[in-house]
Amino acid sequence: MDLNSDLGEGFGPWSMGDDAAMLGVVTSANIACGGHASDPDTMFATLGMAAERGVVIGAHPGYADPLGFGRRVIPMEPVEIARMVAAQVGALQGVAALSGAKVAYVKAHGALANLAADRREVADAIASAVKALPGGLAILAISGTELEAAGRAAGLPTYSEIFADRAYLPNGRLVPRSRPDAMVHGAKAAAERLIGFLDTGLMPVVGGDPIPLAAQSICVHGDSPDAVAMAREIRVRLQAAGVVLAPFLR
Repeated sequence: MDLNSDLGEGFGPWSMGDDAAMLGVVTSANIACGGHASDPDTMFATLGMAAERGVVIGAHPGYADPLGFGRRVIPMEPVEIARMVAAQVGALQGVAALSGAKVAYVKAHGALANLAADRREVADAIASAVKALPGGLAILAISGTELEAAGRAAGLPTYSEIFADRAYLPNGRLVPRSRPDAMVHGAKAAAERLIGFLDTGLMPVVGGDPIPLAAQSICVHGDSPDAVAMAREIRVRLQAAGVVLAPFLR
């Protein structure tokens, strides 16, 4: 099982989360590429740290809305979304070439990922951009979504993720962040929920019975105050349960 986190989400002198510590825990890193966060220097530093630690690197494109941290939907046509994703991922690939790192996959961020979960035309736009870019990129998508289907329909290597620190609705979507029950708080609670999921294949949801999900990766958001502690607890608990932690891509 892979353990991933969204990193490189600072800008200029402002940093978010402890990327260096998180990169000592996770096996894959989704690095922001100038849309919702980041800049060339932040990308370069984060790429270098990830490559140094042997962490597999993914691009993390989102709406170009730093003030909203990419968590607000910006009205765009699918062709515009495709160009935006191509531009952001291409930017990270360019900086990666300077740092000696390699971008292996793409994971959409925030509101863009949530929209692509339900709207096939948005999912297809993301998949078309990923397919057009060099490097044989894969897609990491929220489990049970239209982006999964679009990636596979486009012939792309497509992998599924679940979230350690986010609550789920009965339809398999994430509880909106505007709700007080959107987050799973506490490393112990998050780890126990994941152990139960790996044992049964069923994810607990808010207001319903547990639902089946498939997953090759688990995400811990890097911007939470206790993100590193949660990731460490999850890693220890999973390994104690006999789960081998390894990147979903080599």
